[in-house]
Amino acid sequence: MSSSFDGNTDGSTPASDVPDHVKQTAIDLIAAYADHNQQELDAAIPRAADDADAVVSELKVVAAFLSRRVQQTGVVWKPADSREAVARMVAEMLPPELEFAVSTAWEAHSVGEEEAAERFTRGDPMVYVHMLAAFGAAIGLAVYKRAELVATLRQVTGLAE
Repeated sequence: MSSSFDGNTDGSTPASDVPDHVKQTAIDLIAAYADHNQQELDAAIPRAADDADAVVSELKVVAAFLSRRVQQTGVVWKPADSREAVARMVAEMLPPELEFAVSTAWEAHSVGEEEAAERFTRGDPMVYVHMLAAFGAAIGLAVYKRAELVATLRQVTGLAE
């Protein structure tokens, strides 16, 4: 039986009912940011836009898993590290206005200012998609090599072969 992280202390629960294409899209977005690969990102964005809410939800699950992994490994990861890493990840990958929205929304989110983060997104779920994918790539690369990160995410989401 495959597992998916949901934040419980044991680290796993039965795999969710999230469609595989949503899980794959979330992983593809994180991989594109991890690789700084504009073509991969451009290919994943339309799929993410088609299922934005589901992709955001899956990216939150992945972010929670990776945040826990960072804590378990002892890697020091502060909100300032998070803000800088997300800003670096989206730099030159997004148009300036979207880059600004993602960076400023993440900055607010990282310090618990959810209302401010919501204002910066202007209700666009794709800002959250980019925010969470960039964060997933940044924090994931803090504890995994790129190939290891994608393989781990495939396993965690239940997509591993």
